Amino acid sequence: MQPMFVLFDEAGKFLAGKVLSETEASAQVELDSGKRLKVKSANQLLRFEKPAPAALMAEASLLAAEVELPLAWEFAPEEEFGFAQLASEYFGDAPSLVQQAGMLMALQEAPHYFRRAGKGRFRRAAAEILAQALAAIEKKKQIAAQIETWATELGEGRCPEPIREQLYKILFKPDKNAPEYKAVVEASRATRAAPLALLQKAGAIESAYQFHWQRFLFDNFPKGTGFPPLEAPVIAEELPLASVQAYSIDDSQTTEIDDALSLQGLGTGTVVLGIHIAAPALALQPGDALDQIGRNRLSTVYMPGYKITMLPDEVVQTYTLSEGRAVPAVSLYVTLDEATFEIKGSETRLERVPIAANLRHDQLDHLITQEWLTQTDAPNDPESLALPIQREALAFLFELAKHLKARREQVRGKPETFNRPDYNFRLVGNDGNIPTGQETVQITTRQRGAPLDLMVAELMILANSTWGQWLASLGVPAIYRSQASLAPGVKVRMGAKALPHAGIGVPSYAWSTSPLRRYVDLANQWQIIAAARHGQTAALAAPFKPKDAQLFAIISAFDAAYSAYNAHQSSMERFWTLHYLRQQGITELTASLLREQTGGAWLARADELPLVFTVMGAQGLPRGTQVRVKLGAIDDIALDVGGTVVEVLSKVGNETSSADSEPEDDDEDAAAGPIAIAVDVSEAETANDHPSP
Repeated sequence: MQPMFVLFDEAGKFLAGKVLSETEASAQVELDSGKRLKVKSANQLLRFEKPAPAALMAEASLLAAEVELPLAWEFAPEEEFGFAQLASEYFGDAPSLVQQAGMLMALQEAPHYFRRAGKGRFRRAAAEILAQALAAIEKKKQIAAQIETWATELGEGRCPEPIREQLYKILFKPDKNAPEYKAVVEASRATRAAPLALLQKAGAIESAYQFHWQRFLFDNFPKGTGFPPLEAPVIAEELPLASVQAYSIDDSQTTEIDDALSLQGLGTGTVVLGIHIAAPALALQPGDALDQIGRNRLSTVYMPGYKITMLPDEVVQTYTLSEGRAVPAVSLYVTLDEATFEIKGSETRLERVPIAANLRHDQLDHLITQEWLTQTDAPNDPESLALPIQREALAFLFELAKHLKARREQVRGKPETFNRPDYNFRLVGNDGNIPTGQETVQITTRQRGAPLDLMVAELMILANSTWGQWLASLGVPAIYRSQASLAPGVKVRMGAKALPHAGIGVPSYAWSTSPLRRYVDLANQWQIIAAARHGQTAALAAPFKPKDAQLFAIISAFDAAYSAYNAHQSSMERFWTLHYLRQQGITELTASLLREQTGGAWLARADELPLVFTVMGAQGLPRGTQVRVKLGAIDDIALDVGGTVVEVLSKVGNETSSADSEPEDDDEDAAAGPIAIAVDVSEAETANDHPSP
């Protein structure tokens, strides 16, 4: 008996097999693979005795490819129809089995011409819908051809202009459906080269500096760094004029002058120290337009030669503590015993403070030295420099700073170590514009713990700690930084509880002294102002109430943004350090070994430059060994340079362990590069509130 075969629809896929048995409702069908299926009668589309199922499917598939779909669409009736009906119209009145099956497959594979209306049933698309579909198909073909052309050009070492224009978006925030991105991916696969290497070879990346700058902007300032036109609000409150002369201490490039100091009663036995902080919170209000700008940015971003301020420059200049003005300030007055430095009390006032002078580190550090400050017979004016503040006042502040530091170190349980300098970067000829990456860079040092640096650092810590404890005593919530212990791995945390900061050695620490450049300080200043105005009832009047969700949102957002900004500053300092090596023709460095890594490599720190890098050839040497290193090639994109030890200079360890290093230490691994590029196929605690501008 001749076997019976059936062509049927199985979940939108056409199959054919041998009928083994059947009922009125279904049939048991065996495929050529041996698999057996139960097929409902409604899904059975064609029955036949020959040819064999495989032969029928092969012939029908070839025929389906030859069906002229526009012609078939013309022949199709307006109403719903079956495939056999259209086959008779297209092929003739008595279409063969192969022709029927071929038409079935052709209709199934052309949804833009025919839409399914049931098993083996179809309805032709409306003319306007068909036109749109055909236009879309044609456009897709053109895009595919364009992608292929661009990919070919990239593979041959040329970068098409559309890809060059979209370069940073492709690298950092790609639209994976965009043809430019697809061309890069296709070329990368064809050449077996990483996308970044492919684009570099094709000349797409013309400026390494722009590469890093645009990456930072894509991640943190996708809408640009400009400000809307906003004016600084006037402080309506009539503030009393303070009877002091205050002095700020910053670098020459600093424009956001947040803090100043004053002394009263020197020589009387009781001294009143004034710590005066710029008061934008007296004018800005939570939720207003300028507050929204500050809350979106959260901090000023610093990098060599340039900065992105948290607030518009016009606003900063309104509230900054520039010399020659009586500027609104939040002042902390601390009463001290002149001989013992014992703190007798403190008071917070809202007032206008006369700023006598803006002292500058880079102009005075080499003159105002420890030796000059501690010599009782030293001239008041070092090297005939006309100082606007008396040496006796500076000497008192220096001794006070040393006393405060020693007291904190007792709490810490060990001294803070300042065994490495701070490095300052200056781009010659840059006037505050975005650098090109080709400027001449000058790298100078300022020893951490120098007298002026120590004074500012300790007195800002005193203010941040005093205000933090005061707010806690009044039940006024604030944003605190805390560290449970100095044990390895215990990081600095931000939160709304006044907890001890072991790294600094204070019972609580609330950033409050930089409200022009850090949003946390601005938020805390609102709380301090409420406390100064309302005292014991301040918790009811303060903008942020206990367990305020807004306060926790600020903490979370600030933590993320501040980390990203610091990472960019570190990357740009590394960029300019590598640029300095090339600019000065430096091929060898003296460095000290930090830590052994896998594969026999070591991390080393350059002795005279801010550079941590990987060296080979140091196996068997102890940590702290001083070596001479021959440098390899510099990669400005990866921010990477390696080296090989050519001489061992000293095996005397001179690097403390990470557990013993000061809390301001940079993370060595993060500083060592290379950086990661996102293309598909103990936290630093700044005791000195004055980063480089």
